[in-house]
Amino acid sequence: MRQRLPVKPAFARGPLTTLQTLKHVRKNVLNIIPQTALTEKIVTDHKRPRWHMVTDPDLLRRVLKDNVDNYPKSLVMKALLRPGLGNSILLADGAPWRWQRRTTAPVFAPNYVRALGQTMTTATDQISRKIARKAASGPVNLYDDMTEVTFDIIANVTFSGDEGLDGKAMHQLINDYTYSVGKLSLMDLLAVPEWVPRPSHLLNRRTIKALHRQAERAIDLRRELGNVNRPDDLLDLLLRTEDPETGRRMTTKELRDNLLTFVIAGHETSALALSWAFYLLGFDPERQAKARAEAQAVLGTRTATADDVENLPYIRAIIDEALRLYPPASLVGRAILRDDVLGDTKVFAGEAIMIPIFALHRHRDLWDAPDDFVPERWIQTKWSERRYSYLPFGDGPRVCIGASFAIQESVIVLATLLARFAFEAVPDRTPEPVMILTMRPSGGVWMKVTPLNA
Repeated sequence: MRQRLPVKPAFARGPLTTLQTLKHVRKNVLNIIPQTALTEKIVTDHKRPRWHMVTDPDLLRRVLKDNVDNYPKSLVMKALLRPGLGNSILLADGAPWRWQRRTTAPVFAPNYVRALGQTMTTATDQISRKIARKAASGPVNLYDDMTEVTFDIIANVTFSGDEGLDGKAMHQLINDYTYSVGKLSLMDLLAVPEWVPRPSHLLNRRTIKALHRQAERAIDLRRELGNVNRPDDLLDLLLRTEDPETGRRMTTKELRDNLLTFVIAGHETSALALSWAFYLLGFDPERQAKARAEAQAVLGTRTATADDVENLPYIRAIIDEALRLYPPASLVGRAILRDDVLGDTKVFAGEAIMIPIFALHRHRDLWDAPDDFVPERWIQTKWSERRYSYLPFGDGPRVCIGASFAIQESVIVLATLLARFAFEAVPDRTPEPVMILTMRPSGGVWMKVTPLNA
């Protein structure tokens, strides 16, 4: 009898009409991915505007690296996010993207990311104590706790010690913003120009303005007071850094848009990776026990630090496998500027490329046991060996600048909690993978949590 598999969404069994597509993307974008994306190299939908769904590593290398300038970020993504995040590093293309990447790259250098480990350790210890208190009253929704701890970490490394920042208010504003703007409208599916306001923009104008005010207040306060008796944080570094080629520094608006991008993306990816990792460990108690043995051997009962990460390969493998099975950005898009050829398929300017990362990570020609939870596959395999078939952080020149930050943070949190608690899935409360802007565990990740030192 075949072992049961971790939860997954239903893919489309046949062509969808525009209205069917709209219905799916409003509820769960993953449902528009065709079943054939698991076996084919490229799947084309001939409705207007025409799009091509690509799941072949060689073709993806052309889109994401070799001919990257021909495939900028999708018009839909820009239309959804530009009102809140401006022309930040996430949404810019061409020269505006290149100078922002050059300017921000030193901020995410390995030595600086490692130095941020203390902030991660402190926040992890705090959430551990909170989970212990909550566990005494019944099952715990770990999705809430992972969202809280990763937000606390990114807020502290971005705006450390700023009395002018209301962290709780910003967190709520970000939640309101991301839950609402991720729902596509018919205007998006029909490729209505970006300058035409979307309904979500009109409904969220007040939220966006409030988010901008919060970030601008923090920037103005830091410029006024400077860095007083504490290590540099992300805002300090961004205020000082300049483009090594031109000497240009970011304006207040550019700082604001990039800070909000880093805060939103910087906690969302890790929170989701951790939440799905806990779901998978509740699904597979034997592998949970194996991971706990590693964590306890390295940590005992203390909180993990950045120095421990390299000594926790199985914990790291669980994070890698969670990102394979449940990639936060499970479907991303690119526009096509000029006609091109991808394999045997001609693509034309004005059409769109879709990269269904969820399907790519489960493609039948690329992975053994593609739907199974097998963290052991990553013990002997490096990311570099899976280039363009494993894209939790993208690839090519636009690979996520914060990938090492997210991995370090996730290993610290997961190892610490596994060393201190046992996690048992709550029957009949299986999360559903639902993607609106990112792929979240709808319904939460509910666990019976047992402290091991009780």
